[in-house]
Amino acid sequence: MTPVEREGYKFFQDIQIPCYQTNRQTFLRPAAFMDVAQEIAMWAATGLGFGYDTLHMHHVAWVLSRMHVHFERFPLWRDTVRLFTWHKGAEGPFYLRDFIVKNAGGEPCITCTSSWVVINEETRRFVRPEELAHLLDVDQVEDAIAEPAPKVQLPRSAEPELAGVHMVSYSDVDVVGHTNNARYMVWAMDCLPLEVAESPVIDLYIVFNKETTFGEKVDLYRLKEGNAWFVEGRVEGKTCFAVKFEY
Repeated sequence: MTPVEREGYKFFQDIQIPCYQTNRQTFLRPAAFMDVAQEIAMWAATGLGFGYDTLHMHHVAWVLSRMHVHFERFPLWRDTVRLFTWHKGAEGPFYLRDFIVKNAGGEPCITCTSSWVVINEETRRFVRPEELAHLLDVDQVEDAIAEPAPKVQLPRSAEPELAGVHMVSYSDVDVVGHTNNARYMVWAMDCLPLEVAESPVIDLYIVFNKETTFGEKVDLYRLKEGNAWFVEGRVEGKTCFAVKFEY
């Protein structure tokens, strides 16, 4: 039995926010949203016939490439929310998936759009969409956020400062054998000044450029521009991920 239910093209799950997914203001942490989003995405893909187990038999796997999350309001510790997700087919090299979190009154708390790629588990190369044509068969569906998640780059207005260094460790690595997507958000938020990290973010954007694996050293840089903060991770000078926070 799967922990999700289906309503037309949407899959949904009721979640009571646990204390370990919140900060000291009892707000749901952005990384915790990414955790539950990837879990329901896995179950929803399984329900449509292209989940982890099916792809793994062909030595390929889903990998998150980009995400844009908009916070209308933050769910709080002990709140019960309903998380929805749905597959939107392909656009260029990406497969699109949207999410909405609604509170007990049915009001949207969080909206999100994400872009995924499929990689070969052995070669780590992208699998082209035409090789997975059956994933393209999707009816017209609604948008949680209309525009696909954009690319994120540090602005050239100033030189970023080194905010920290992280060694990829046991707790970072997931079933695919690389750093789990939500861990990058943890690293990024740990780079922000505490008063900024604890402020309610309005929009966050994250892009993954290169996977990282156990033992790699990631240099973390940050830069502030207006009401936005940027964090970028680099391995041997090459960008592996970038995040933009809008407050």
